[in-house]
Amino acid sequence: MPLKQLIKAGTGWLCLNTPAGQRLLRGTGTILMLHRVVADDAQAALPHRNALCIGKPAFTNLLRWLKRRFDCVPLAELLDPSGPANGPPRLALTFDDGWRDNALHAFPLLQEHGLPASIFLSTDFIGSPQRFWWEALGETLWGSFGEEAREQLGERLRQHLSLPEELRTASAGQRRSQALEQFLQQLKGLSAATLQELADGCPSPPEPHALDWQQVQAMEASGLIRFGPHGASHAILTGLDDDSLEAELRRSHEAIGTHCQAPLPVYCYPNGDHDARVCAALRRHGYSQALGTRPGLRFSRQAASLSLPRIGVSHRIACQPSLLGWRLLQGARQSGVPAPAAQSNDLQECGNEVE
Repeated sequence: MPLKQLIKAGTGWLCLNTPAGQRLLRGTGTILMLHRVVADDAQAALPHRNALCIGKPAFTNLLRWLKRRFDCVPLAELLDPSGPANGPPRLALTFDDGWRDNALHAFPLLQEHGLPASIFLSTDFIGSPQRFWWEALGETLWGSFGEEAREQLGERLRQHLSLPEELRTASAGQRRSQALEQFLQQLKGLSAATLQELADGCPSPPEPHALDWQQVQAMEASGLIRFGPHGASHAILTGLDDDSLEAELRRSHEAIGTHCQAPLPVYCYPNGDHDARVCAALRRHGYSQALGTRPGLRFSRQAASLSLPRIGVSHRIACQPSLLGWRLLQGARQSGVPAPAAQSNDLQECGNEVE
């Protein structure tokens, strides 16, 4: 592990295992943001997958670690303003998009450990062969569907962006995966329609990217999982005109209401992007709480918010959960959690060193 990561992990351990750190987190709530749980750790560890994917062994490790250190509660309970004001730190798990592997890999492990979770669905994809563009383009460029498909997509992409040299020449390893990760971030600058058109031209995967409604209903019936909307088409809401924004919110709201028995009254912004216009539209649809991607913690008995903070969990963090402790420390400071009077400066200074 690089030195900087070791320092972060050490700081995280102090945050979670010393009296000063434990006092810092009392009365707080943490919402974790996850996306996918895939079959094995090696598949998830590559840079272009690490942020969104967690391997099953690492996910098991994460769940065991969380159970030992947090009061793991459903999201609705964590957001209830009548909760305990100064109790032990609480934590809720959330998953974005509605990936099929949430049912195949994540759900059985959540059942095994008795941990609740909330899944936010991009409803146009549920029960549909439509593909998430970042997965379709990323895996095609990686070569998962063969060299011919990779070259054909490269030719189509050149109408919009030049492919990095590493994606054309480097062998399938860390360097090429890092280049692909950076290129996928650049692609976010293209229009949603262009990205979906490119994705639809990629080879079909062995199974759909997303859940179907039968899987959604089976997980909901377990009493362990609840569902909410994450857009309909996963369009970035701030980039839509007023009519398109209303249609996007209405479509996702109606789909969740039609197919789920107890939909969460919480919205989850695609990519975390929102502004005053989007918040006003959400209020018109009856939402008073919404999840973003800004890191931070939630205070107990805090008022409803349309900009709730979350802390993202990558495969790297799942493998080394002390890194999550470091992120909690940063989130506490960003959220304005007051440092306890008896706390020494050691924890604060160590956190500053690795920012």
